[in-house]
Amino acid sequence: MPRRRAEPVTKLATHRAIEAVWRIESAKVIAHVARMVRDVGLAEELAQDALVSALEHWPDAGVPDNPGAWLMATAKNRALDRLRQEALHARKRQELGHDMDALEAHLVPDFVDALDAARADDIGDDLLRLVFTACHPVLSTDARVALTLRLLGGLTTDEIARAFLVPEPTIAQRIVRAKRTLSAAKVPFEVPQAEARAPRLASVLQVIYLIFNEGYSATAGDDWMRPALCEEALRLGRVLSGLVPDESEVHGLVALMEIQASRTHARTDAQGRPVLLLDQDRSRWDPLLIRRGLAALGAAHALGGASGPYALQAALAACHARAHRAEETDWAQIVALYDALAQVAPSPVVELNRAVAVGMAFGPAAGLEIVDALAGDATLANYHWLPSVRGDLLAKLGRLEEARSSSAPRR
Repeated sequence: MPRRRAEPVTKLATHRAIEAVWRIESAKVIAHVARMVRDVGLAEELAQDALVSALEHWPDAGVPDNPGAWLMATAKNRALDRLRQEALHARKRQELGHDMDALEAHLVPDFVDALDAARADDIGDDLLRLVFTACHPVLSTDARVALTLRLLGGLTTDEIARAFLVPEPTIAQRIVRAKRTLSAAKVPFEVPQAEARAPRLASVLQVIYLIFNEGYSATAGDDWMRPALCEEALRLGRVLSGLVPDESEVHGLVALMEIQASRTHARTDAQGRPVLLLDQDRSRWDPLLIRRGLAALGAAHALGGASGPYALQAALAACHARAHRAEETDWAQIVALYDALAQVAPSPVVELNRAVAVGMAFGPAAGLEIVDALAGDATLANYHWLPSVRGDLLAKLGRLEEARSSSAPRR
């Protein structure tokens, strides 16, 4: 009887181990196989075949000493089998009657290239190719986000759907359409050349930050935050910074996410209600994430990227992180950073945030002047922070009736 109870527990533990290994290794496996077959959709199918094989064999045989290498070898063999069959069919159509030896001596170029790719072991380059492919501008933003979480995050369709609070079939359709779009557009599995690299990298960073922001300030559902998405975005950012260590804006984005994520535990009270930045208990901020963020910001500056949009936003976050108490915040420095950010990435939201900083540094009247200039901006018509900021500045000026009117919910 005890032995019967022990068996499912062991198998459950093995399945959990497989899930953990897949989450860590799947991107590497898909990336390497994609270089062999030159098709991201097919590469994922072959990687999934390797996962199924692990689910079939590991519960009885045990988890291998190097499970990542086992998955990689299995997926590569599946890819070679597939390419060998395609080569055979192609060759048979061209030269009926040739025996197998002649076929192996005259393999089609794609199969030869695939053999070279199978022998190569440059996982870093393969991962970078997969990053640029999943975030290709030919795809819609929603498709890029879903495909990135699927291929690079190792998340299941159900996990992605639950993270974004949308039906699972919707996410499944996005992923399928994204793969078809990449195939139809014949998007090459490659790292973009120098002239195309900057805009393509910007697309990658945008996708990662969108994932982070959805976790940091959820746009749907009852939860204020979804930490799992923040953690996934951070993981992707850290991986990317290792793949392209000379790109300052990658370090800038990582710095921004690390420092923002450090506040997670202080952003809600015991009842789950949001706590504004200046009211947060800073002893609850994560010092390790702050140190990592400041180190990444230092790397961005060392590469000459202090004026990049992500680096500037990270520098703003760092001003708050360095202040042990809210009243120690260097608001004049924050205003200067917002001035710089408004030059490289102008937007009404940046200007509104600058108004808050100006109000803190130089008095509420100065901040109110900026806010009032934004009142007619159509893009902020339904932005709830605009009346909130205006009401706060009016209250600080003692204009309480106007403050109540400004902060009242719009109908």
